[in-house]
Amino acid sequence: MVFDLDPHDEDFELVRSTARDFKQLLDELELPAFLKTTGSRGLHVVVPLQRREPYDSVRDFARELAAIVISQAPKERTLEQLKAQRGGRLFIDTNRNGYAQLVAPAYAVRARKGAPVSVPLDWSELKKKTLRSDGVTIRTIFGRLDKVEDPWAEFGQSGVSLTRARQKLARGVSRPRSR
Repeated sequence: MVFDLDPHDEDFELVRSTARDFKQLLDELELPAFLKTTGSRGLHVVVPLQRREPYDSVRDFARELAAIVISQAPKERTLEQLKAQRGGRLFIDTNRNGYAQLVAPAYAVRARKGAPVSVPLDWSELKKKTLRSDGVTIRTIFGRLDKVEDPWAEFGQSGVSLTRARQKLARGVSRPRSR
């Protein structure tokens, strides 16, 4: 399950805070959460799943969770697909959870100026003020790989079912106050 955090502009702090809010919600639902840059302007929050659920079911649940995160800062975040209707808000794209939808995979080199790379992150890296989604490039990726252990080393063994998370959500999770 993927949450693609797509900012309206270069306000990366909003991307960071949205990722942190997703992490808090996913932790509360006891879902594993992994983070990576897109290699463009945003971040991906990814929950590894067991391959049992149909796309539509996963996408619907992702939208439900996105709506919770949006409710915490509705003037800053949206599910609105049309750019003209977003009003400068960060778009939380849950449509990547559908059949034949694409996501830039970890370590993909993006076809952008400087050849940025989509890089798996440790959640602690969100605190770094120098963090940028396009900050690691094809020229710098090998230096990073030499210095940083793979934050996604456990990704393949972390797949879960959404059943318990759905049950927890139905019982109600605590919802942080809106900003």
